[in-house]
Amino acid sequence: MEREELSWRDVEALIDHILPQVAGHFDVLLLVTRGGIIPGGMLAEALDIRAVLIAAVEFPHDPQIDTFAWPNFLQFPADALLRGRRVLIVDDVWDSGRTINTVRGRVEAAGGEPRTCVLHYKPARSRFRDRRPDFYGAVTHNWVIYPWEVDRGPDFAFARPERVLS
Repeated sequence: MEREELSWRDVEALIDHILPQVAGHFDVLLLVTRGGIIPGGMLAEALDIRAVLIAAVEFPHDPQIDTFAWPNFLQFPADALLRGRRVLIVDDVWDSGRTINTVRGRVEAAGGEPRTCVLHYKPARSRFRDRRPDFYGAVTHNWVIYPWEVDRGPDFAFARPERVLS
C-alpha cells in the first residue's frame, strides 16, 4: 500500500471541503478516538458546536474471530445526551468501516440521528458495500499519515516508540 503523508494545510483543505456540507445540520459532534479527535475539534471550532462527545471503541485483535468479534466500548456518552439529537460522528478514516458503523448503531439505539464524517474514505477496503460515509473529504487507497502522526508509519502499532512525550 502506498504511503500518503499529509500536511496541516492538506487537512485544512479537507475540513474546508466538508464544512459547507455539514454546517447548520448538527446538534452534537461525537468524536471517535483517537483519529477523530483532531478533525472533530477543527469542525467543532469552525461550526461553533460546543456539545462535543467522545466514543472509544476497541475490537479484539484476533484474526480468527475478527469478522464476528463484538466491540468493547471503552467510553460512550449516555443515551440521554444523544436521544433526539442530530449527531455527527467524526473519525479520520473509513477503512473497513467497522468502528464508525458500530458507533452509528449505538447512536441509533440511543435514539439519536447519526451521520458519519471522515477525512478519508477507502471504498476498496470497506466491509460495508451498501454504506459509505455521509460526508468525507477525499477518497484514497493509500496508507494515510496525518500531520499529528508524522513520526509514525504502518508499523507503528507493532514497534516501540523511540521517544516519549512528556
